[in-house]
Amino acid sequence: MELRILGSAGAEFPDFRPPAFLIDGILLLDAGTIGSVLSEEEQWNIHNIFITHSHLDHIRGIPALADNIIIKNLNHTVNIHCTIDVKTALQNHLFNNIIWPDFTKIPSVADPVIAYSNLITYQEYEVEGYTIQAIPVNHTVPAVGFRVASGGRTIVYTGDTGPTEDIWKYCSGIDALIVEVSFPNSMESLALLTKHMTSTMLLQELTKIDTLPKRILVTHPKPQYVDIIRREIESLNIAGIELLRDGSIYDI
Repeated sequence: MELRILGSAGAEFPDFRPPAFLIDGILLLDAGTIGSVLSEEEQWNIHNIFITHSHLDHIRGIPALADNIIIKNLNHTVNIHCTIDVKTALQNHLFNNIIWPDFTKIPSVADPVIAYSNLITYQEYEVEGYTIQAIPVNHTVPAVGFRVASGGRTIVYTGDTGPTEDIWKYCSGIDALIVEVSFPNSMESLALLTKHMTSTMLLQELTKIDTLPKRILVTHPKPQYVDIIRREIESLNIAGIELLRDGSIYDI
C-alpha cells in the first residue's frame, strides 16, 4: 500500500495542513486536506472517503471537492463512509443548503455528487479491494479509528483520541499505526480535557498492544509545539516511530 500524507497537523498554519491520508491514490482516510494538494486528475480518482469524526479539521476538504466535481460537470459520486453520528452532523450542519449546498441532491437525487454509506462499528466492509473496520475511540464527539487491510498489509489509523481501549486489539504486529499526539507533555491536562494525547500518554497506550506495529507514524501535533513534540517522540526510543510530515509518501 502507498500511503500519502496530504495533511497531518492538529491546526492550520503555513506548511501545516489538516489531517488526510490517501491510500494508493484512491482511498481517503479523513478529509481535512484535498484540493489544496491534489491535482484535478488526482481528485477525480477519489470515490471513497472514510471519516473518523465530525470535527471541522477532518471534514473541511469535502465541500470544495464536491464543488470541483460539479463545476467540472463530472458524472462522479463520492461515497462518504461514516457512522450515523457523523452523517447526522454533516447533514444538519454542513451540507444543509445554508453552510453549503446539499450535494446528495446535486445534480440529482438519482445521481448525486455525494452519497453517505453508514458504518457499523467492528463490522468488516469490502471497498475497492480493501477490508475496512471502524473501531470506537475516545474523543469529545463520537469517533472511530480505522483498520485497513489489503494485499497482506494492514494500517490502523486512530483519528483523534485520548486514552482508549478497543482499537489497540487490532494493532498487534501490523505494518503501520497512524496515531495522534497533539500536545507536548507539559500540556497533559489540556490533552486530557480535550481527549487528545501527549507522547508520554502514547507510551502508556502502546503497552496495551501485544506486539508493536512495524511503523508508528505520529500525527496531529499542534504546529506551535511541533519541535518539542518531535523531540519527545524521539526520546521514547521506540523502533519505527516518527512524527509525520505533510507531503511524505510511505510504501507500507
